[in-house]
Amino acid sequence: MFLNLDAGELPDETEQLWALFDVVNVACGGHAGDAASMARVAAFCASSGVRLGAHPSYPDRDGFGRRSMEIDPAALRDAVAEQCRDLAAIAAARELRIGWVKPHGALYHDAAAREPLARAVLEGATAALGRAFVVIGPPTGALRETAAALDLGYAREGFADRRMRGDGSLVPRSEPDALITDPAAAAAQAARLAAQVDTLCVHGDTPGALAIARAVREAVDG
Repeated sequence: MFLNLDAGELPDETEQLWALFDVVNVACGGHAGDAASMARVAAFCASSGVRLGAHPSYPDRDGFGRRSMEIDPAALRDAVAEQCRDLAAIAAARELRIGWVKPHGALYHDAAAREPLARAVLEGATAALGRAFVVIGPPTGALRETAAALDLGYAREGFADRRMRGDGSLVPRSEPDALITDPAAAAAQAARLAAQVDTLCVHGDTPGALAIARAVREAVDG
């Protein structure tokens, strides 16, 4: 079990937050992030030992990657490859490699539902990074199945700071009470999910993320 953070999306994220996680997935320009923000997270990982992941998205900065897009799979593959290459170049300058790839937002859910999108994401990532990375994604669906078909490692993910429906899907952010902002409630959810998944996520842009992350870290470490 490891903890992962979606990061590099807000200018006020702190190293104190990043240090609570095993893997930090960095926004690499699709929905958020730029060379400066990627370099800042990469420098922290190089000095701290926290591991670096890529967090590619639909090319949708206006919508923060939270809306589905009609996009040709070849164009999506190229967009993901470009994002991952940009982060990989910054990482390589600090003698880091990218060991994890986690799609962001709407792309995460769409790739889990549609094999052509899952394949586009993973082919784009492998074009940029090779094959020595682990995909982070939902416990079931096309993303996991396509990763297996491409002989890529896969980590089943649960969320400490998001409400879930009975079928295991996330309550959309557009609905009331979609986020869990109470640290104790997030820690309780993390404890419930820990035996069912390989990794647990907290989002860096959730209000109170630092307090939530501390509570989740304590719950997972026991």
